[in-house]
Amino acid sequence: MDKKVVANQVLLEDAAVLMNEGREVNFTPLGSSMLPFIRGGKDSVVLRKMPDVEVGDIVLVRMAGPRYILHRIIEKDGSNLTLMGDGNISGTEKCTTGDVLGTVTAVIKGKRRVTPGKGGWWRALKPIRRYILAIYRRIAI
Repeated sequence: MDKKVVANQVLLEDAAVLMNEGREVNFTPLGSSMLPFIRGGKDSVVLRKMPDVEVGDIVLVRMAGPRYILHRIIEKDGSNLTLMGDGNISGTEKCTTGDVLGTVTAVIKGKRRVTPGKGGWWRALKPIRRYILAIYRRIAI
């Protein structure tokens, strides 16, 4: 099967419409901000619009610009969310639950379909994440 690269603006707007209709969408994200759990350009994610989101969920959000981010929720205060990529060692994004387009329900790694966890242990390792990621990038990429 041929691969086709589509601009985020087009792909993710159409994906949002499908998820609002209750359908599931699957696409291959780019970038390294969710390493080591989602490898940009290699792994695919399956998303669905969920009635609620919670800390630990990986969500696709539409930010101003528009710009799209696929990151994990690290803090929730009412409808306010703080997001951070698993592959990031600092830097967060702020948004609201209304900005969430969908929640990752599975990650496709080759032929394996993996249900994402809440990343509790990975979030707890944040103080040493820099070193873990440095080793991972040297041996796995």
